[in-house]
Amino acid sequence: MKSVFRKGDIKRHSFIVTEKDVAHFEKQAVHDVCATFTLAREIEWATRLFVLDMLEAGEEGIGTHLNIQHVAPALIGEEVNIIAEFNDIVDKEIICSYTAKVGDRIVSKGTTGQKILPKEKLNHIFNNLSK
Repeated sequence: MKSVFRKGDIKRHSFIVTEKDVAHFEKQAVHDVCATFTLAREIEWATRLFVLDMLEAGEEGIGTHLNIQHVAPALIGEEVNIIAEFNDIVDKEIICSYTAKVGDRIVSKGTTGQKILPKEKLNHIFNNLSK
């Protein structure tokens, strides 16, 4: 794992909320706002941008935790901007915090963890699960 970031370094990612990004349960939309699972996917990508720059040959990242605190909704058609901040590395786990905003309105905030491991180790774990 390359050590190329310091506490406070920032990565940014944006997306537009579409109709496919709202929560559907039993084929019915719950609200016409960005779903938690959509936020989760986009937040993980924003913080994975750090991981991608840190990987060495033969390594891969895997999520360890994701905390989402909702503060306000993001409506269909709005652009959500995620500001990911590098916090620390603990035992090869990259800890980040993030804030997701629409304009000045905070949509969510929280933390993520992603561990960098050898691909061989991950493959071994995954293969043993399927037996």
